[in-house]
Amino acid sequence: MDGTTIDSPETSASDAEKLAHFEARAAGDDEKLAYFEARIARGEKIEPGDWMPSEYRRQLIRMISQHAHSEIVGQLPEGAWITRAPSLRRKMILLAKVQDEAGHGEYLYHAAETLGATREEMLEALLSGKAKYSNIFNYPTLTWADVGVIGYLVDFAAILNQTMLAHCSYGPYARAMVRICMEENFHKKQGQDIVITLARGTLRQKAMVQDAINRWWWPTLMMFGPPDNDSPNSAVLIRWGIKTRTNDELRQDFIDKIVPELYALGLTIPDPELHYDQASSSWKTGPIQWDEFRQVIQGRGPCNQERMQVRTRAHEDGAWVREAMQAYAERYSAGVVSTSNEEH
Repeated sequence: MDGTTIDSPETSASDAEKLAHFEARAAGDDEKLAYFEARIARGEKIEPGDWMPSEYRRQLIRMISQHAHSEIVGQLPEGAWITRAPSLRRKMILLAKVQDEAGHGEYLYHAAETLGATREEMLEALLSGKAKYSNIFNYPTLTWADVGVIGYLVDFAAILNQTMLAHCSYGPYARAMVRICMEENFHKKQGQDIVITLARGTLRQKAMVQDAINRWWWPTLMMFGPPDNDSPNSAVLIRWGIKTRTNDELRQDFIDKIVPELYALGLTIPDPELHYDQASSSWKTGPIQWDEFRQVIQGRGPCNQERMQVRTRAHEDGAWVREAMQAYAERYSAGVVSTSNEEH
């Protein structure tokens, strides 16, 4: 669902670039670094077996694993409504969407594994709280309208970010994004259809969807990440083609696209300072409460604890499956068992 990443405040943008240069020079890899950056400048894809700076590898593992975690945790807010969907059709669509998110997480974990990260390490980092995932999934889904607003606003925001990542310089990540973006477009249409239906429904239904927009608007803007002047990793990510647009550019693109659509449905946006700026031909919002964003990504959001409890319980409940698969793999490698095709 979500392709945004959370920047660590521990390292400034200039520090990240200095670190990358220092590591390259310390290893005597100036020529390799120059060739690597020339390839990126030509639009070539970097593949798993190619030489890459260790900082490029580290940033990708951080970013891709965080993206994978977001897809997996992102199943929970909407998954809670599968049994409460208002019709069989809505239930089937939502179930398919949640299954898609699980698949997206798998694609992304595999992409991170091509960089040397292991599934066990990534899951341990998530469950221990060391790894981050998107802030947006730590808010509750109180009504059916929340499912629609997540699909319409949150998935739309994710599509803008993921479309950019489909042009990422790292091949496995870019290719995963192509498949994910196609499916996310269906997710967005599903949410948009729910919002349109409720906005054109009874007064109670319209009030319900308006309430959902009021609660999800600001967290959706935050999910693009901190402002560019407070985003420590953006400079090196853009320099090496992992990202091609900044957080603020993506956020503004989203605002300019979604505001007219919501207004056309007769819905309002919970920002008294929102206005159209003729000079820049764009919509300008009031200040975003970044203190709330920091609280959420530090584990103090409305649903952080609940999300991790559910994920930890699912991981523990699935231990027997992992153990059985491992035992079978070991027996197969030892020639103790064979496939059905070999037996016949």
